[in-house]
Amino acid sequence: MKMLHTCIRVQDLEASIAFYTKAFPLEEVRRKDFPDHQFTLVFLKTPNDDFEIELTYNYGHGAYDIGDGYGHLAVGVDDLEEAHEAHVEAGFEVTEIKGLPGQEPHYYFVKDPDGYKVEVIRLSK
Repeated sequence: MKMLHTCIRVQDLEASIAFYTKAFPLEEVRRKDFPDHQFTLVFLKTPNDDFEIELTYNYGHGAYDIGDGYGHLAVGVDDLEEAHEAHVEAGFEVTEIKGLPGQEPHYYFVKDPDGYKVEVIRLSK
């Protein structure tokens, strides 16, 4: 088995693409437009990984209710403080760097334009 992608439904496709490609080293690798069925799929990935994020834009849908069952995506970075500072400077909604109970601070969250959380975790110290 191999994990292929996760789907995120977005209200504003261009704003979401801008967020994910600016906040993370993701690049658009393909786009599938289905105007007769009123939706577009955009796939993003990092250059060194096969796993993709699929942004699904349903024309005219409006905002989505994230609900209380969804948690977050997670990405790993080598320099957590540098990534945190870059996200803060970019004006993204970012939490402080935190740790789990009894652990050193090693993660924070940043929100995308639709309110989805992305956890940024230190890979090494």
